[in-house]
Amino acid sequence: MSENFSKNSISEETRFRLLIDAVVDYAIYMIDPHGVITSWNSGAKRFKGYEKAEILGEHFSRFYTERDRAAGLPQRALDTAIREGRFEGEGWRVRKDGTQFWCHVVIDPIFSPGGQLLGFAKITRDLTDRKKAQEALEKTREALFQAQKMQAIGQLTGGIAHDFNNLLTVILGNLEIVRKRVGDDPKVSRLLENATEGVLRGVSLTQRMLAFARRQELKTEPVDVAALIQGITGLLRSSLGPGIRIDTRFAQGLDPVMADVNQLELAVLNLATNARDAMPEGGSVIISTRPEVVLEHAQAPVMAGRYVCLSFADSGEGMDDATLASAKDPFFTTKGLGKGTGLGLSMVHGLVEQLGGRFVLKSEKGQGTTAELWLPVADDAVAGKPLACAEDSPAVTRLRVLVVDDDSLVLTSTTLLLEDLGHRVIGVTSGAQALALFDQGEVIDLMITDMAMPNMTGAQLAHAVRVLNPDLPIVLATGYAERLEGFAAQLPRLSKPFTQVNLMEIIGRSMK
Repeated sequence: MSENFSKNSISEETRFRLLIDAVVDYAIYMIDPHGVITSWNSGAKRFKGYEKAEILGEHFSRFYTERDRAAGLPQRALDTAIREGRFEGEGWRVRKDGTQFWCHVVIDPIFSPGGQLLGFAKITRDLTDRKKAQEALEKTREALFQAQKMQAIGQLTGGIAHDFNNLLTVILGNLEIVRKRVGDDPKVSRLLENATEGVLRGVSLTQRMLAFARRQELKTEPVDVAALIQGITGLLRSSLGPGIRIDTRFAQGLDPVMADVNQLELAVLNLATNARDAMPEGGSVIISTRPEVVLEHAQAPVMAGRYVCLSFADSGEGMDDATLASAKDPFFTTKGLGKGTGLGLSMVHGLVEQLGGRFVLKSEKGQGTTAELWLPVADDAVAGKPLACAEDSPAVTRLRVLVVDDDSLVLTSTTLLLEDLGHRVIGVTSGAQALALFDQGEVIDLMITDMAMPNMTGAQLAHAVRVLNPDLPIVLATGYAERLEGFAAQLPRLSKPFTQVNLMEIIGRSMK
């Protein structure tokens, strides 16, 4: 009898209320037809921080952000629930302490048997952790996509630059030979000068492409960033123009960084040009430096170590998100057809990455742009070492030179330049042909070989020749910087495109 009495003493409504209140993973509460809160469970208290006594009688819109309230989202949710029988969605909500959380919301209308709206049942689930995990995953995917895209574009750009360098080598070499043989006709000389100027512009273009692809030859040394900027201040002022003010803010006691002076100056000038174009009505540029330390971390954007951040901030037009996302891509430009190559920022990006640093662009439309070059600090041993002085190339007698290049046009052009210098030249188009000459006992004083060749690279050929003739001077001719190991990394390099003077200098150094 007592057992039956106990069961019957608790009404179904009370049992249901106890059940709802016991749920802590969901905020479950009722609101009247006007949106006023009429019930509150323990899950709602846990998510939103309000006690039942302080929230009953309040409008449920207080949980929405100010933007959502201004947009009328709370009332639209109720209207949708009435019209469609249910509202379901996700969004940001606000706790009592002002913090926000991401939640999934379901609102169901409650009608009387006669069809009168009695109110709404609202169920909220906190999905903040899942939202953060999804955002982290999306960022990782985007970073991977960007890395793969930049790698693919870099490989394509580097390959194009390599082939273009071969063509420029042929044109430049033949122009030099023609210049020597046409005499002093001023009209012809002017044509040759124009052609040479065009080639040099092409060289500048390929150098920027190689910089983006991280395949340019760099001559790194310890560099005082502040001193470098101060040394080109006059050039920067002339590049920016009188309408743009330059302000420098250099931190004291910064260590030198490892960089190629010429390439770093070119990168700064590229940034200055971009800033000028973004401020047609004038403005200001702030050039600053600061020390940065990156600790060992799996998600660190650069290697752990010490860096100097060279910042270049302008007060220009700024970039929207879409433009900013593509700004580092080669050939992307907003300057209009014929007004820019689109290689300036990609060149800076490639240079800093090749140095082992990081290039960061920050911009908002109408708020200007900030470019940061994170440059690795030079090791103490390297920073204290005096720079070697270049010596004059000694005079070289007539040599028997073996030239190896799979591009017949480059091979012919190089041969003509060497013969014009008085050397005897044997030209072959593959490493196998070169090794066959050594097997035949051919007397060779110097070998100049291209690096990028099919079947056998220049480095592989150099290794094989070194076994056959340990004392033979070998020069590697290349259109871009390859990663070499062993003794091949120490061999002198002849960068394409090259002139006859470059050939004379490299031969002189190799024959010491």
